[in-house]
Amino acid sequence: PYIGTNITYWIWGGFSVNNATLNRFFSLHFILPFIILTLMILHIMFLHENKSNNPLGLNKTIDKIPFHQYFSWKDIFGMLLLFMLLCFIILMYPNMLSDPENFNQANPMNTPVHIQ
Repeated sequence: PYIGTNITYWIWGGFSVNNATLNRFFSLHFILPFIILTLMILHIMFLHENKSNNPLGLNKTIDKIPFHQYFSWKDIFGMLLLFMLLCFIILMYPNMLSDPENFNQANPMNTPVHIQ
């Protein structure tokens, strides 16, 4: 609505939000991770092609450390530690992050207070 009526109709696929809108947003949510992954790969390729100089312009090979043996194992260890913490929270405290409204019995005749 703030951008313009014609653009809003084009994004919605009509005069209101309908099935065309849902299809477009589903397609966007499906394709967007692949686009981001492609951009990340291109970024890394261009970064390694130009050798990623430092801002000072110095190119000392003495100060360089190989990434694979030192930093990749450190990154893998950090990811595994976070994954184990996530699994611990999910398995030991499954209701920790859930909404209290999920435990109420559903009543189609009564609208919850926070929605009214």
